[in-house]
Amino acid sequence: MNLHFSRVFLLLVLLCGPVAWAAVPIEHWTQANGAQVFLVQSRSLPMVDVQIDFDAGSRRDPADKAGLAGVTAAMASRGLRAEGVDAALDENALGEAWADLGASFGAGAGNDRMSFSLRSLSYPDLLPKATALAARQLALPAFIDAVWQRERAQLVASIKESETRPARVAGKAFAKAVYGAHPYGYDMTEAGLDRITVADMQAFYAQSIRSCRAKVSVVGDVSRAQADALVATLLARLDSAAGTAPCTALPAVPQVRPMAEPGSMQSITFDSAQAHVLIGQPGIRRNDSDFLALTVGNYVLGGGGFVSRLMSQVREKRGLSYSVYSYFAPGLHAGAFTVGLQTRPDQAAQAVALTKEVVAQFVREGPSEQELQAAKANLIGGFALRFDSNRKLLDNVANIAWNGLALDYLDTWTAAVERLSVADVKAAFERVLRPQAMATVVVGGRDKAP
Repeated sequence: MNLHFSRVFLLLVLLCGPVAWAAVPIEHWTQANGAQVFLVQSRSLPMVDVQIDFDAGSRRDPADKAGLAGVTAAMASRGLRAEGVDAALDENALGEAWADLGASFGAGAGNDRMSFSLRSLSYPDLLPKATALAARQLALPAFIDAVWQRERAQLVASIKESETRPARVAGKAFAKAVYGAHPYGYDMTEAGLDRITVADMQAFYAQSIRSCRAKVSVVGDVSRAQADALVATLLARLDSAAGTAPCTALPAVPQVRPMAEPGSMQSITFDSAQAHVLIGQPGIRRNDSDFLALTVGNYVLGGGGFVSRLMSQVREKRGLSYSVYSYFAPGLHAGAFTVGLQTRPDQAAQAVALTKEVVAQFVREGPSEQELQAAKANLIGGFALRFDSNRKLLDNVANIAWNGLALDYLDTWTAAVERLSVADVKAAFERVLRPQAMATVVVGGRDKAP
């Protein structure tokens, strides 16, 4: 048992427990290497959470190698290569090294960014060691071919299994219908994975993971000076690996194209008891000025569970579905607005028609004043729960950093929501949603109704 185990064990409840925040002052500066740092100091717990984001998400995938960003992020935690006095570490030795520190470091990739997350206690005998190991892992991933062959076989098996699920089939068809040739609509396939090599990962990583491209969010028990030194240490080896190579801008990624009217309709036969229905279109970017109006309005339309219009009309009054929902998924590009439900195959046409009419009516009329006030009350009442722990607060800070939102975004959120009127919500939905241009996907099955 390592010497830090008892101290780490006694603090586990604190690490996961709630933290109260009256205000969230975010400090921001840019280091000499170009890295942007966003800090929230929190002295209530002896811990530090760090997230490092790079423009290396799946929107950067080559069309014939969809999944490259995701597998590169996964392989970055599968061992380290040797450098100087540091011996190589395989994935097991790397896992043991993190366990000995009672800390963690991992990577993942979404549509827009590749993110690296460090969590450590802030004790002076632990944090420097965790930071040094994270810096090494960030700069020196091994990308071992034998490990990739194993990982690829597991991914192929997962893909094949997913094709047996109607929800997966519906999601894939829907993404293609909404995004077309845009990278948001790419689908990871067995053929694409067969084309990805460790050389591809190394090249992708070397181009994208540079300190000059980093946005680093830090939340926890550190001062500004300590946070600046911590980030400098995390990125120092990246600077060394890049040498004097210029940090030129990455190629621009085209925006998602609007859909033409009339919207497309796909009915896909599938041997399932329920028909899976998805309806939608490209929505908004995350930094859209109407984001809050659309968030509040969507609570009324289909995001508020049993109090939403869709639930009332489709489930409660007609009994066409057990559940129906809607949501926006904004990113650096216009992420999809999606309405989803499941219904009996013999009721699918009726459910689709009703759902589309409810959406169209909401776009035409907006919410009632009573609906708007109820939505505001619910969202404002639950707002504090969105950052009641270090991890949640870090997510919010990283969201602000990545999307270029105002540093006082969290402090002004409640007042901004309170100011919204019925006219604001109606105008936002009229601007963004085009019910006649929405794509519809129905993945159906045999009718098991009596």
